[in-house]
Amino acid sequence: MSRVFFLAVAVALALAATPARAESPSSLDAADRAIIDNPKVKAALQTIKADDAATFAEQKTITEIAAPPYKEKMRAEYYLKKMQELGFKDASIDSEGNVIALRKGTGGGPPKLVVAAHLDTVFPEGTDVRVKEKDGTVVAPGIGDDARGLVALLAVIKAMNANGLTTVGDIMFVGDVGEEELGNLRGMKALFRDHTDIDGFISIDGLGIDRVVNQGTGSHRYEIVFKGPGGHSFQEFGLPSAIHAIGRAIAKIAELKTPSDPKTTFTVGTVHGGTSVNAIAAEARMAVDMRSNSTDELLKLEARLLDLVKQAVAEENARWNTDKLTVEIKLIGDRPAGIVAPDSPIVQAALKSVTAVAPDLKTSLAGSSTDSNQPMSLGIPAVTIGGGGSGGNWHSLNEWFKPTDAYLGPQRALLAILMLQGLDGVTKPTLTGNQRYDRQGPRPDNSARSACDCRRGDRRELLFTEMHEPELARSRTNR
Repeated sequence: MSRVFFLAVAVALALAATPARAESPSSLDAADRAIIDNPKVKAALQTIKADDAATFAEQKTITEIAAPPYKEKMRAEYYLKKMQELGFKDASIDSEGNVIALRKGTGGGPPKLVVAAHLDTVFPEGTDVRVKEKDGTVVAPGIGDDARGLVALLAVIKAMNANGLTTVGDIMFVGDVGEEELGNLRGMKALFRDHTDIDGFISIDGLGIDRVVNQGTGSHRYEIVFKGPGGHSFQEFGLPSAIHAIGRAIAKIAELKTPSDPKTTFTVGTVHGGTSVNAIAAEARMAVDMRSNSTDELLKLEARLLDLVKQAVAEENARWNTDKLTVEIKLIGDRPAGIVAPDSPIVQAALKSVTAVAPDLKTSLAGSSTDSNQPMSLGIPAVTIGGGGSGGNWHSLNEWFKPTDAYLGPQRALLAILMLQGLDGVTKPTLTGNQRYDRQGPRPDNSARSACDCRRGDRRELLFTEMHEPELARSRTNR
């Protein structure tokens, strides 16, 4: 237990450091200026702006190709075709469904940077995804999340090709699957399982350019099923009810207190059960979501919540003097947490690139649950940045997008990429190429750790199996 204790202290201190906050515009150094003032780079930025309308049109096209969870194939095939049209003849769809295209640098290998946007949406099969327009605003499910990220990525590639921009380090462009809902980051988990030479990661997900996500909000999701004998409400009155038990559990959960810093949240998202109004429910189920910017707090919340569920079962059985009511608890979602230091090269590139395209804009560091969670948890430097434009009503049928200054998204992404990977003949990469890991996680030496400045959730890996029954631990390891 001493090892667990010391790891707990270390990780808790690391995750408590550097909360999201407003940032002053980051100053540009000589290397940054050399990139920004380069004639080819200036021309590329202008290309992105000139193509803004075409990029927006492509965004609407992609939005209307349905991509429900686990059914992203049609959109993936379309995106693969777009990659091939941009010169990636070897682009492919991997075994998980990710679209992958590699743009080689002149350095002969590392550092390798992944730039990704996710293909999937939260909307189920059959959702009307047609784009509707009114007064310069478009409305459609997924129009911003993440159709905007997908086209911003394509705009970057197009501008690089059109203006002959070559980097020193390699760039892997990815349209990934499984970011939303119960996709459980399956695309990212497969990517980092199969490619052990990735040194940095940028996700284009979200709108605007004023936020840099450098902290991955961890989450655990459970399906909890209460089961009893069931029976007629009059003839067999006195049997325990699965619905009564779930009600007891929800009432207890609703009274939980969680810290605001680090932000820690919970919700019972869905509830189903019963067969008719005159029946004692034989089954009732609920889906529970727990999130936190701290692995430590997430584990504490999880332990308390699951204990309340067991208390509810015991109370319902005690009410009717029986033991016939049971509960099954299944982990259905596990997103790892992580954080990247504000002074790391990847966060600085994300901030400086905003300064370059919008000098007066205030930026902020933030925590969120995105594709970046996976590399952060592995000790790989990662950030999530917006694709430009503005919008709202995310994850709803009324999701909307307005393309005001939307070109700033891909412009900013391009500059961040060049700052990290180096502009051939002009600057060297700032992203280090000495971060390596295996399928069990990264094992960097001290120099790699210093260069990465990432904080990992190791404590979570150790404590999960101590907190849960063996079958739950097995469920997690098969995520």
